[in-house]
Amino acid sequence: MIVEFTISPIGVGESLSEYVAKVIDLVDKSGLPYLLTPMGTIVEGEWDEVMELIKRCHHRMRELAPRVTTRIYVDDRFGRKGLLEHKTRSVEEKLGRQIKRTRLEAQ
Repeated sequence: MIVEFTISPIGVGESLSEYVAKVIDLVDKSGLPYLLTPMGTIVEGEWDEVMELIKRCHHRMRELAPRVTTRIYVDDRFGRKGLLEHKTRSVEEKLGRQIKRTRLEAQ
């Protein structure tokens, strides 16, 4: 399955990258495939491992901020793996070209 999640600290000011970095450190060390985007993080894996990671990330952010919101969006498709790359590649095949997002990652 593939999951997009956003954990937002509230009450810590306008700049959030310092807080996001501490949570992304947990994601990076998890070993799960992931993609950090400007608006959230996409992670791929089995239900239990992904949800446990999100739980750890939420708890870490809770240590840093007086209030935290977490949004989770799940795409659970039986028997599919490699969705982080496959979904983008599938759209590019239909377009007949690479999309800008992919070129930005390559830089």
